[in-house]
Amino acid sequence: MSESNDTSGRFLRRRPVIGILHPGAMGAAIGSACKPVAGAVIWAAAGRSQATSKRAELADLIGVPDVAELARRSDVIISICPPHAAREVAEQVAAAVAGRSDPPIFVDANAVSPATVSGIGNLLGADVVVDGAVIGPPAWEPGRTVLWLSGRAAGAVAELFAGSPFDARVLGPELGTASALKVCFALQSKALPAIWLELDAAARGFGVADALRGELARTGVDLAAELGRVAHQAGSKAWRWAGEMEQAADAVGALGLPDGFSRAAAEIYRRAADGTLP
Repeated sequence: MSESNDTSGRFLRRRPVIGILHPGAMGAAIGSACKPVAGAVIWAAAGRSQATSKRAELADLIGVPDVAELARRSDVIISICPPHAAREVAEQVAAAVAGRSDPPIFVDANAVSPATVSGIGNLLGADVVVDGAVIGPPAWEPGRTVLWLSGRAAGAVAELFAGSPFDARVLGPELGTASALKVCFALQSKALPAIWLELDAAARGFGVADALRGELARTGVDLAAELGRVAHQAGSKAWRWAGEMEQAADAVGALGLPDGFSRAAAEIYRRAADGTLP
C-alpha cells in the first residue's frame, strides 16, 4: 500500500496500525479485511466477553490492554459497536488521544444518525473523522457487503479495503452522508419488517390469526415466511436493531418528517428482545 491522502490532506503511512472497537461479528470481519495492508490490527481486551475474545482470536487480531492503549498505538481506529454506545466510544478515544500531535483517523462505522456523526466530528475533529455505513452481512468473501464512507479522510480509509471482501465506496467529503444513506436503507430493511411482527401479534391478540393468514395468502403473501425472515435476520440482534431504529427516527425527525415508523419499530424490537412481544 502506498501513502495516500484525500481532501483532508491526511496521509496514511505504509502498513498503518489499525485498531478495532469492538470485534463483534462485523468488527472481526472488518479487522480481518484490513490485515493485508496493516502493520498490525489490534483490539482492546479490557472488559470484553469471552465470545468477543474468541472472535478476535479467530480473526487473528492482536489484543492490547484497553481503549487508551489502542488509541495511543493506532493510526486508524474503526468503531463498530451498538448504536447507543457510539458516542461513549468516541469520548473514550478522545480522552486517550488528547494532546497527540498526530491523532488517528477515527472511522465511526456504526448505525447512527448524521447528527451523532457530526457530534463525533466536533469532538475529535472533522479532519480526522470518517463516517462509515456497512450495508450487508459481515464480509468474508466479496460481492455481498458495501462499506460506504464519507468525510474528508474517506479516500484514505477506502484504500485500506482495496481488494478486500468489503466494497469500500466514497460518497463525498461531508460527515453524515454515509449515515444518512444507512438510515434510509434501514427504513426498508428494519422498519418495514417490524410491521410483520406487529400485525402477527395483533392478529393473535384479536383471535383472528388463522383468518388473517388465509387472507394474506389469497393476495400472495406468505406471513409465515415473512416472519421467518425477520426472525432469521434480527434473531439475537433485535436489541441492537432497536437502537438503530431510534437513531433513524432522530435522523428523519431532523428533516421534519414523521418519525413514528422508526420509533414503533424500535419498540417492537425491544419487546422482541426481552420476550414481551405477545
